[in-house]
Amino acid sequence: MNAPLWTDTHAPDIEDLPQAAVRDRLWRAVDEPMNLVVQGPPGAGKTAAVRALADAAHNDANDLVELNVADFFDRTKKEIRNDPRFESFLTGRSRMAKRDMINRILKESASYAPVSGEYKTIVLDNAEAIREDFQQALRRVMEKHHRTTQFVIVTRQPSTLIAPVRSRCFPVPVRAPTADEVEAVVGGVLKAEEVEYDDDGLEFLAGYADGDLRRGLLGAQTTARQADEVTMSAVHETLQDIGYDDELRSVLAATEAGDVAEARKTVGTLLDDEGYDGQSLLIDLLSAARKRYDGDDLARLHRLAGEVDLDVVTGTNDRLHLTHLLSAWSERNTEAQGA
Repeated sequence: MNAPLWTDTHAPDIEDLPQAAVRDRLWRAVDEPMNLVVQGPPGAGKTAAVRALADAAHNDANDLVELNVADFFDRTKKEIRNDPRFESFLTGRSRMAKRDMINRILKESASYAPVSGEYKTIVLDNAEAIREDFQQALRRVMEKHHRTTQFVIVTRQPSTLIAPVRSRCFPVPVRAPTADEVEAVVGGVLKAEEVEYDDDGLEFLAGYADGDLRRGLLGAQTTARQADEVTMSAVHETLQDIGYDDELRSVLAATEAGDVAEARKTVGTLLDDEGYDGQSLLIDLLSAARKRYDGDDLARLHRLAGEVDLDVVTGTNDRLHLTHLLSAWSERNTEAQGA
C-alpha cells in the first residue's frame, strides 16, 4: 500500500480513543507524569494511544522518542551503528558490544533535557522482546532520569517484564475493540476521507477485523482505494482475494539468494504495516513455498518451519522467530549449492 496509511493520517487524540478507562488513565498521566506499561493484544490500538498521550503532553514533537525493541535485538551491530537515529550516539565506539551499544543509546536518549515543558516521553514498543539484562539497565536509567523522562513500555505480554520494571510503571490495559467500536472508528475515518459507505459495509469490515482495529482500518482503506466505496459487496469482493503474494515470493527469493537482511525487511513490513501476526505470516509463507518448491526442498522447509512454529505461537517476538527460519533456510540453500 503506497498511499499514506489511514492508521497514521487519522491518528486519534486521547478523547477519540474508544475505551473510557484508557482515556481516563492517559489523561491522568498527562496531568501527573508517570511511567506506564500499555498492554494488550495486537491491533488493539496501543501505539495509537501512546502517541495520543504524547501529543497531549508535549508542545514539541522532539519530546517523544520512539524506540522499537526490534530495532535493537533483531539487527546486527553494523545495522544499529549505521541507523541515522543512533549513529550520533555511537561515533568513535566501533568496538562496543551490542549490549553496550543499546544501553548507551537508551542512556543518551534519556539524558537530553526536554525541548519544551518539564519532561519528555520515551516509548519502548514491542517490549515483550526485551532481554532481562537490558531490563536491568532500563531500571537503572528509569531511576536516574525519573524527574525529566516518562517511560512508556508497550507490550503484548507484560509478564515478560521483570518485577523492578513493572513496579515502577502504572498499568494501562487496552483490550481488543468490540465490533461496535471498530465500526465507529472506521466510520469516522471514512467520513473524513469523504468515502461513501453503508452500515452493512461497516459491519462486514468489523467481522473482517475480528478485534484488530488496525486490520479494520487497512481493510477499509484497501476497499476504498479499489472500489471507491465501502459497501458489503465492495468489501467482500476486495478483501476475499486480498493477499501479498508478491511480497511473500520476494521473501523466499531473497532468502534463496542469501540476502536474509532484505527478506527480514519485507517480513518486518508485513508485520508492522500490513496487519500480519507471526502465525498467519508463517502459514502464508509456507503456502507460497508450496508453489515454488516440491519434493525434498519443500519437506526440508516444512521441517524448519515446524521447529519455529511453537515459538511463533507461544513466543514474544514474531519477527525474531521468523528471521531464524529464514536464516536456517538460507544456510540450507547455500549448503545445497556447494554440495
